Amino acid sequence: MLSRRLIKPQQLSFIRCYTNQNSLNFFQTKSLPSNTIVKFVPQQQAWIVERMGKFHKILQPGLAILIPVIDKIMYVQSLKESAIEIPSQNAITSDNVSLELDGVLYVKVINPYLASYGVEDFQFAISQLAQTTMRSEIGSMTLDSVLKERQQLNHNINQVINEAAKDNWGVECLRYEIKDIHPPQNVLEAMHRQVSAERSKRAEILESEGNRQSKINISEGDKQSTILNSEANKQQQINQAIGEAEFIKLKAQATAEGLKVIAKAIKDTPGGEQAVNLQVAQEYIKEFGKLAKESNTVIIPSNVGDLSNFMAQGLSIYKNLNKQNKV
Repeated sequence: MLSRRLIKPQQLSFIRCYTNQNSLNFFQTKSLPSNTIVKFVPQQQAWIVERMGKFHKILQPGLAILIPVIDKIMYVQSLKESAIEIPSQNAITSDNVSLELDGVLYVKVINPYLASYGVEDFQFAISQLAQTTMRSEIGSMTLDSVLKERQQLNHNINQVINEAAKDNWGVECLRYEIKDIHPPQNVLEAMHRQVSAERSKRAEILESEGNRQSKINISEGDKQSTILNSEANKQQQINQAIGEAEFIKLKAQATAEGLKVIAKAIKDTPGGEQAVNLQVAQEYIKEFGKLAKESNTVIIPSNVGDLSNFMAQGLSIYKNLNKQNKV
């Protein structure tokens, strides 16, 4: 960034130019405005006038009348905001890591008198102050802090510069911005390995969490499935038991109704009891004959041959049922 130092009229001044290699080059520039009695000061400029070698006044933008020979324009200060490029420099952090940094400083002249007489070249002075302040701030921080707290670092440098430049040089530092931070190659490689390891760690954690959640979901699904299956089996058994009970009940009711119908038919039919006795005797003889033909060993009552006794027992049972139906 160009830094202009203004000298007396009729003499040449030079521009100090700072490059990234911290080299110093000089270029010839135009001389200061000459005294032509009537002058027009451009907007956003302040001209410093000396009378007989002593400060006289500051010319504001607009028309200005000067006395020839006696009055001389000694300095021209721009009141616009300007940017000063801070050359790249090395700084060592508190954990002994060498960093290469550069930045940009934004300044504005707020007091043309101090900017002209308070310092020989305020742009050169403020750039040197920014460099030394940066090295001092970097030395009190670790590498991780420098990388994470760049905004705070900019604020601290800006604050220190204003403490010296604002009241002594009439220049206000509006802001300071670090452009680039270049750690050594081995530190960069270590940082890349650290980032890669951290990403791998996160990936493994996410994968394990995914597997864990998947197993939990599967187990939860199996649990819910088992519960639902048991509930379904329980309900099925309940329904089956209810169905069987209902079947037995209906079958018993149907049997009872059938017996009632048979009993009523026997009662209402003349000779019904004799017919029943005959039917029972025939069935008894038929089934007993089948039993005699088979080779099975069975135990039968001793009075099985007494047919009349068997029929009397059957009729007695029938009469008891008939009485219960009447009741």
